[in-house]
Order: sequence, then C-alpha cells, then structure tokens
Amino acid sequence: MRKQALILAVMTIAFAANVRAGGLMTNTNYHIAFDRMMARGATFDIDAAYSNPAGLAWGHEGWQLSLNFQKPWQYRDIELTTQAGSHTYEGKASAPIVPALFASYKKDKWAISSMIGIVGSGGFVEYKEGVPEYNVKINSLLNNLIPQFNKLPGINISEKYAIDSEMKGKQYIYGGQFNFTYKLLDCLSAAVGMRVNYYDGYFRGHVIADEGGEYGQLARMLLDVDQKGWGFTPMISVNYHQGPLTLTARYEFRTKISTKNETNVLDAGLGDILISKVAAVPVYGPQTLATLNEKLTPTLSNLKAPFEDGVHTRYDMPALLSVAAGYEFTPKLRATLEYHFFDDKNAKMTDIHEMANNRQEKLEHGTHEILAGIEYDINDKFTVSCGGQRTDYGLSDGYQQNTSFACDSYSVGFGGAWNITEKVRLNAGYFMSIYSDYEKQASYGLETYSRTNYVVGLGVDYKF
Repeated sequence: MRKQALILAVMTIAFAANVRAGGLMTNTNYHIAFDRMMARGATFDIDAAYSNPAGLAWGHEGWQLSLNFQKPWQYRDIELTTQAGSHTYEGKASAPIVPALFASYKKDKWAISSMIGIVGSGGFVEYKEGVPEYNVKINSLLNNLIPQFNKLPGINISEKYAIDSEMKGKQYIYGGQFNFTYKLLDCLSAAVGMRVNYYDGYFRGHVIADEGGEYGQLARMLLDVDQKGWGFTPMISVNYHQGPLTLTARYEFRTKISTKNETNVLDAGLGDILISKVAAVPVYGPQTLATLNEKLTPTLSNLKAPFEDGVHTRYDMPALLSVAAGYEFTPKLRATLEYHFFDDKNAKMTDIHEMANNRQEKLEHGTHEILAGIEYDINDKFTVSCGGQRTDYGLSDGYQQNTSFACDSYSVGFGGAWNITEKVRLNAGYFMSIYSDYEKQASYGLETYSRTNYVVGLGVDYKF
C-alpha cells in the first residue's frame, strides 16, 4: 500500500466554505437581490441596510423587514502532480441554509436600519484524505525514523503502513449591524454605523498510521480545538441622488479579530505497536521509549503549535471601500456599476507555518472587485435582473497554503422579484463563481488549487 501521511493539519481559513462573494475574509452577499443582480451599491431598497445605508434616506417611509435564505455548494480541491503521477485531494465544503435578516424605519429626513447575517467566511469543509503538503512532510519523517527503529536489536517494524484519516473544520463570523441615516440636503445623505462580529470555528479529526493496516498504531495525531473571538467594525457612507443619477461611497474600517484556542484534545506521538515492540525487548525501558518519542518531537511540535490551548490566532476582516454609480434609464430600467477594494495587506492574518501575524504581507495587493448589474420591471408585478462580478485577490505562492488558499474568479447571477401585494415582495436568485486554477510549484511536486461555488436563494421583503 502506498505510504500516506501522519498529520491532522486542518488549519485556519481553509475551512471557510462560503456562501460567498467578497474578499478573503468578508462576505458581501446577504440579500437575494445581490444573488440576482450583484451590484447593489446604489439601491434604496431594504438591502441598502448593508450595501448603501445612506441611500435609505430615499427609501420606503415607515417600516421594512426582509428575511433571506441561501444555500451554497462548494468544492476546494488540490491536485498534486509528481513524477509518480497525480492525485486529487478533494475538499467537500457545505453550509446549511444560511439566513439573513434586514430591518429599517424611515421618517422624513432620517432612518435607522439593521442587518444580521454571516458576514465573514461561513461554512464547513472536510478532507477525507488529508492534504498533500503534510502528507509529504510526515511521510518523509517516518521514512527516516523507521530504519532507525529497526537498527535496535530485536525490533522489526514494517515499512508498509496504512492511514485512517478524517479532517474537518468550521468557520463562521456572525455579524449584527446598526446604522443611522440622515438627509443633509435634498440631494445628499450620510450614514454612520457599527457592526458587532462574533467568530466561531473549530477543527476536528484524527490521523492514525497503522502497520500493515491491521496490527496496531505506528503513530497518531488527534485534534479537537474550538476557536472563539469578537471584533467591531465602524462604518460610514454617503449618497448623492439627483434625478436619474445616484452616486455612493461606503467605508468599513478594519476589524481586529483575535481568537483563542479552547483545546479539548491534542495528542501526537508513538503508537501502541511501537511501544509494545520496544517494551517486549528486556534491555529496553522507558528511557528508550522517551528517546524514540523525542525524535518525533521537532516535527510534531511545529505542527501542533497552532492548536495548543490558549494560543491566539488573528482573523482580521480588512477595511473595505465601496463606490457605486446607479442610473435609471427609464422608470422600468436601472443599472449599477460598482467597485470594491479590500485592504487585505493591512489586515493581520496568522501564518500557520511561521506562527506570525504577517501572512497578509505575502499578497501582491489587496482585493479588487468590479461589479455590474441591470434590473428591469416587466410590469407592476414582476422584475428580472442579472449581474456579474470580477474578483482579483492579488495572490502569490507565499500566501497560498494547502490549508488556506483562494482563487481569482468571475461570478454571474440572475433571478427576479414578484410583488405579490403592495406590501410583500418575493425575491429568487442564483449565482455561480467560475474560478481560475492556481498552480504552485512546491518542493515535492506541482500543486493545482481549484474551487467551485454555487448558490441559490429565496427571500421575502415586507413593508408596513
């Protein structure tokens, strides 16, 4: 049987299976109107509570509520190509039905609004075969150690072993946002807001190397770690509206999120088969076992370090600048062009390999996004829309990791709205992201990172 790995390295951002549009750590799609149009930075509808709070100065007079549900599917695969051939490590990511709630109240020149949703990352992923980087590291370690064990008189360890491995993780950033909007002039409004963010994640799994697949453990690593953290996001926005033209700008300040490990299980070392074989030889004792275990220590200590109890990990959400221009060509036809810049290079991310808060420095630039959307009212009852988005993360080999990688993408979305009554609107949308594969030449072979992402959504807006 082909030699496999001994490691559970289900780390950091890899487990952000997202509902997903936006930057490396930030979601921007909460309302179904985004799914069906994408560029929503100039809207006055209820989803402006997130995408254009200042625009609510021209929104519905009185109360509005909106409840939205989205279902994503995503795969995050790594193909390793070496002289021996290629193998794909499949990462299946999923999330349950993801809700978001919006509310606003407007009276004359002022409005208040709020939004609750999963504002960063959001989801779960499982790698049933591990990831190639750590497979290679531990395979190399065991190749060196087994011959050393076999040099001990009376010890005979097979160089063939099997792996029992399961790795999975979760990462959600929940957010609750509140805004206050005021119309300064007939054509100009401004808004200020604050979002409270709660990070909730975990890493679970085991990797066990068995001699011959039947006879007992050569070595093992067990992991069960929870991560929690808080962060706060101030934000400001302005809206200029004159005739058919709307111009907007929104700025979210950087959100510092530092999580703390709550380590339930973190165990790695020699397995029972090695212990029993050494213990069966009378001349060996606890000191010999300790010496053998120490040979594993340098590698295992480095791999375990990020998961030790009490360790802090940074998952900052970057500052975001959003500007948009909307134009109403006719009372039935509207279009929006929008630009996002996520200042990722100044948002701290922990580099697992170096255990330093500097991974963001390896990016070539922050994330650039361009969005465009168009919306058409067929009649008083039905609206159709479509849109697109281009995302460029500024990726580099130094940033990409097996356990945390991204791919530039194009996204397209379409859908419609049905005004069931004057007060009730039903929104439905679908969008998909088309990713560009990223190739990285590692010391042990060529890695190709690839992703897929599909989202369907349904939501209801209510005015009263």
